[in-house]
Amino acid sequence: MTSAADTNSWAIPPLFAQLVDDTSLLQPRTIALGLDAVIARYLSSRDGRYGGLVGRLVCPVSRLPAVVTELARSVPVRPVDVSLVVDTGLGAVPKALSTVFSRSSLLTPRSVETAAPPDVDAVWLERVSEFVPEDVVPVVEPRRPQAGDGPGTAAWLAAVRRVAEHGCAPKLRCGGPRAADVPATSDVEQFVRVVVAEGRPFTVLGLRDVVRSTDVPARHGILNILVAVSRALSGGDITSALESTEGPALAAEIEGLADRDVKAVRGLLSHCGVDLEPVPAAQLAGLGLLT
Repeated sequence: MTSAADTNSWAIPPLFAQLVDDTSLLQPRTIALGLDAVIARYLSSRDGRYGGLVGRLVCPVSRLPAVVTELARSVPVRPVDVSLVVDTGLGAVPKALSTVFSRSSLLTPRSVETAAPPDVDAVWLERVSEFVPEDVVPVVEPRRPQAGDGPGTAAWLAAVRRVAEHGCAPKLRCGGPRAADVPATSDVEQFVRVVVAEGRPFTVLGLRDVVRSTDVPARHGILNILVAVSRALSGGDITSALESTEGPALAAEIEGLADRDVKAVRGLLSHCGVDLEPVPAAQLAGLGLLT
């Protein structure tokens, strides 16, 4: 049986509250942890010292029955906030939501996430909205083209704008099993500019590091995205925010944000999907952003 930590979770600054979603269940099964290990780790993180940092458990619709079974065995102290990822077609969403609503002691539905065709239009988006209750957020990921495809990038950004205009939350994929899953800095910058201009919340998937890595290709960091959104709101330099590998400098800029700026940033960047191992809290604490 999973229980809360004996000591209270340490206070999490508003900028990071429930920011980090666990996307471990989206990893290829050849390299992923077993479902029981993912659930145990998620509950331990959520109910532990830095539990206020942890947001939703991201669950493919196809794995929902197994997740329900494992949670029933684990007996969480409170329901798990879940984001359902459509991997078996939109037609499976009503049954999945019915399952979640019927197990309210185990799960609370927060969002439904789906990929979108490159030519996503209002008709398709309206179909998505019909499947999603009003208190559940529809999250839509327009497919990003290959690097160097100028017309494709323009079409992708137009799709992101349509998703936002329709009232859905756009999703940006920043990592995955393939090198192509990591977008160029210019793509991230343009995406940020679009969602900030539309004033719609968005989510990011595939982040692994708190600060941009020096790998090839370089992987984007959580702090980089947060600072990029802040600068987009204030007319600052977004590119340098995304390309910085200086954790202390990014941390200092974040610590200097006024309360209203923090609220504005999180009003746009609602969630970052990461693998909870290693726990981002350790890196944030190392930079002095968590105590």
